[in-house]
Amino acid sequence: MMKRLQQFGGTLVLALLSQAALAQDTVNSGDTAWILTSTALVLFMTIPGLALFYGGLVRSKNVLSVLMQCFAITCMVSVLWLVGVYSMAFAEGNDLVGGMSNAFMANLQEDSMAGEIPESVFAMFQLTFAIITPALIVGAFAERMRFSSMLLFSGLWLVVVYGPVTHWVWGGGWLGQMGLLDFAGGTVVHVTAGTAALVCALYLGPRRGFPKTPMPPHNMTMVFTGAAMLWVGWFGFNGGSALAANGDAGMALMVTHMSASAGALTWMVCEWVKFGKPSALGAVTGMVAGLGTITPAAGFVGPAGGLVIGILAGIICFNMTMALKQRLQIDDSLDVFPVHGVGGALGTILAAIFASASLGVFSGQGYNEGMTMISQLQVQVIGVLATGGYTAVCTLILLKLVDGLIGLRVSPDEETEGLDLNQHNERGYDL
Repeated sequence: MMKRLQQFGGTLVLALLSQAALAQDTVNSGDTAWILTSTALVLFMTIPGLALFYGGLVRSKNVLSVLMQCFAITCMVSVLWLVGVYSMAFAEGNDLVGGMSNAFMANLQEDSMAGEIPESVFAMFQLTFAIITPALIVGAFAERMRFSSMLLFSGLWLVVVYGPVTHWVWGGGWLGQMGLLDFAGGTVVHVTAGTAALVCALYLGPRRGFPKTPMPPHNMTMVFTGAAMLWVGWFGFNGGSALAANGDAGMALMVTHMSASAGALTWMVCEWVKFGKPSALGAVTGMVAGLGTITPAAGFVGPAGGLVIGILAGIICFNMTMALKQRLQIDDSLDVFPVHGVGGALGTILAAIFASASLGVFSGQGYNEGMTMISQLQVQVIGVLATGGYTAVCTLILLKLVDGLIGLRVSPDEETEGLDLNQHNERGYDL
């Protein structure tokens, strides 16, 4: 009996080893290495990139609060992603939301695969997108929302908005089935964050003194440092969205860089014409506009198409920023809606045009079978409107809910004192 057990045990071990070897053989090590790298790059975009970019843009009495908000969102979203939001986004479900079969990553093992990369790598890569999206919204209510309210709102928003919309587009939901072109998050990240930012700015109202009191960035060196980190990190954001180390990733990197460069130069020219001098703040804002606008189109357009998208991003986002603050006097503090919301929507729509393989030097990768420029444009517009409309309604409901439960805005005296001291009992600077 013992001999038979030993033989059975040896056979079982050999079977398990052969299965492990087979699973290992299916892993594409090059693709996996690139997505591991891209995951680090996208996390680098939020902490430290976005945190420093936003932190430098606010007044010195609020710099620590912005850094803390970005850091805390990173931690909270990571936990919620594990608990259930990853499953909502990517588990098998219906056309609107994924099921909870993979809550707490129940089915994720070392040999679990997502295509030719480990599912753990895919889940972590997608987590970094989930982190930066609510972090972007911070720029709309900077310098006036309670820290506790920010955490509660961001957590609820991730569950109610980000999880379902991600499933719509990338998780097998209805927009993906329609053929929506969104390579790296024009709708999933930028339209949702930008729309939510506009609703937040309108609901909370302007900062005390806006627009009569000047509120310039307190540290442009910090802004430039954070912006440069965003630019570098965006290569992982867009290039990694190919989910492979291949020509799609390479082209996504190229068009991303060209659009960012064109966006920065165009914004500088717009300021030069309007104000007589180009500003450093304008240059980096134009760069971010170019990056956000190319994001949905990065895997579908060619280099010349990416150049045109960057130029249009600089012109349109610049004018939207001027209109929002000067004419409409809406205090979207750090220009989230005109840069990310408008840029994301613009890029999503332009993807339908510059994906065409019939534009000569401006041609892209072509359409899916059965699609034309007109039919693709229809799908893109539906995607933008549906995503923006759903986000707006849900964001307003969540703001009212959080406001009713614990209040959203700090008191006038606390706002005057600054959030660093009254929310964290610390100073960003102690000189």
